[in-house]
Amino acid sequence: MHYYEYVGNPHVHTTYSDGALLHAEVAQAAGEAGLTFVIVTDHNVWVHGCEGYYGKVLLLVGEEVHDVRRSPQANHLLVYNAETEMAPLGSKTQPLINAVTEKGGFTYLAHPVEYASPLSRDLAAVPWTDWEVTGYAGIELWNTMSEFKALMNNRLSAMIYSKRPTLGISGPFRATLHIWDQLLLQGRRVGVIGGADADSGAFPMEPQRPDALSYTFLLRGVNTHIITPSPLNGVVEHDKVLIYEAMRTGHTWVGYDMLAPTAGFRFTARSGANQATMGEELMRTGAITLEVQTPQRADIRLVRNGAVVARGSGQALKFTTADPGVYRAEAYRSFDWGQRGWIFSSPIYIM
Repeated sequence: MHYYEYVGNPHVHTTYSDGALLHAEVAQAAGEAGLTFVIVTDHNVWVHGCEGYYGKVLLLVGEEVHDVRRSPQANHLLVYNAETEMAPLGSKTQPLINAVTEKGGFTYLAHPVEYASPLSRDLAAVPWTDWEVTGYAGIELWNTMSEFKALMNNRLSAMIYSKRPTLGISGPFRATLHIWDQLLLQGRRVGVIGGADADSGAFPMEPQRPDALSYTFLLRGVNTHIITPSPLNGVVEHDKVLIYEAMRTGHTWVGYDMLAPTAGFRFTARSGANQATMGEELMRTGAITLEVQTPQRADIRLVRNGAVVARGSGQALKFTTADPGVYRAEAYRSFDWGQRGWIFSSPIYIM
């Protein structure tokens, strides 16, 4: 089946919560970064009337919901397509997830693993802790600002990485990857997204946001790529359905596009006449062939049930097996004297 590919960022804030830009300015930054869509997810507020095309960028509005009374903070939930403010339900995560689903929306767990910086209380860790919940579409595997926060161990490192963030941005936390694999081993269907989490960005070592952490910079970095069965046509409601359905079903991969463009990545599986791609289920009729294609050379890894089962260097990896399981693809590239995460696909579920 032919798919159409688009790239966007599903975790951005505006001045309606802790962001530095208004909706139109966020869309402008997304356009400068080359994105097709951007989703504003302000904290505990759903702003009606701002969705639409701003130039070539479709701006959608979701919400990042959490219990404001909880201390320390935890369990931030990214809510999409609920079409109403869900903050009043923020104190209990499972009823919140259920309510969003009942309204036709879906949810992702925001920055499930975080590490605090000792430089400020504002840089406390905000992880996900309620792992008994079910019914969410996936997790935010890679959050740029969460990774940046973890790099700020002291004022010197904060100053260095605020000027040269690419020195430290290297990939999803290993703990996040481990949790994801454990969820998949439990039989959960868990897709992945990557987000900038762009906000006001005022850090202790700078009176204002460092230029290197502008919205445009962040939106050129870790993004969410989606594939859709039909093309976007410029009509807001039509395109919104396609984007949200791709995210809901895990037709996604996380790409660090600043390292190198990830457009053109593909991950497929086939067995006899049956075929599947990211987010889909494949029924075996015999041997299974999995193929990974990357737009540039990379260290490509095929992961089954949390363990690497095939690895190669180049732009393609092909693997034949008879084993069912949950398969996902990773790709890494060398940059600044180190290996960096580049592409992380949502899984294919082989029965």
